[in-house]
Amino acid sequence: MTTRKRVAILISGRGSNMAALIAAARERDYPAEIVQVISSRADAPGLDIAAQARVPTHTVPKADHPTPVSYDAAIDAALRDAGVEIVCLAGYMRRLSAEFVARWQGRLINIHPSLLPMLPGLHAHRRALEAGLKIHGCTVHFVTEELDAGPIIAQAAVPVELDDTEERLSQRVLKAEHRLYPIALGMVAEDKVRMEGGRAIFSTFAVKGGPGELIISPEPVSTVSDLESLARFTP
Repeated sequence: MTTRKRVAILISGRGSNMAALIAAARERDYPAEIVQVISSRADAPGLDIAAQARVPTHTVPKADHPTPVSYDAAIDAALRDAGVEIVCLAGYMRRLSAEFVARWQGRLINIHPSLLPMLPGLHAHRRALEAGLKIHGCTVHFVTEELDAGPIIAQAAVPVELDDTEERLSQRVLKAEHRLYPIALGMVAEDKVRMEGGRAIFSTFAVKGGPGELIISPEPVSTVSDLESLARFTP
């Protein structure tokens, strides 16, 4: 196996997607290693989870940096000191400066709880229910200056059930997020997808998933079980 890519995760809260990425990176054949977790809040529960997993943590207090640019410069310095190659946002609740996004373009990814470009921004689950959507899900995408508008790397879809509440739908989508994000990071780390000319360029492309779930990624469908899983997906 080639050298694993060095990855940092930016968080602001509990970091459940962070935990999913850390768990995936424990596997020997996973193409990335989590070398740092950076939080915008000193009291973020995710810091304890990362520390328990023996991942180095770092907090950048807002009070120490008067402007968004100076704040992001401190984040950038921490990333470079750790030799980071890819940055994952996982519930990071600060808007990144244009300078930071440009510096990490093509190496900065995020997960959003909707099937982008539908429902960018906040309260995606509530808005999905209000709109009467029959399929909802999540998206991993490259980060660009425009919020939730970067090239799509991978998506997972889940059906919206007739008796869904915002909380029930949120929990079901979150489970899909925990599966999807490690897949998408692995794709970026192995150069199976890259950002070029404002688009996501794939080396291969296929579809797979489990019952009630559809995952779109460039991993080749190579087994009968993959196809059977896809056939079981019914909105």
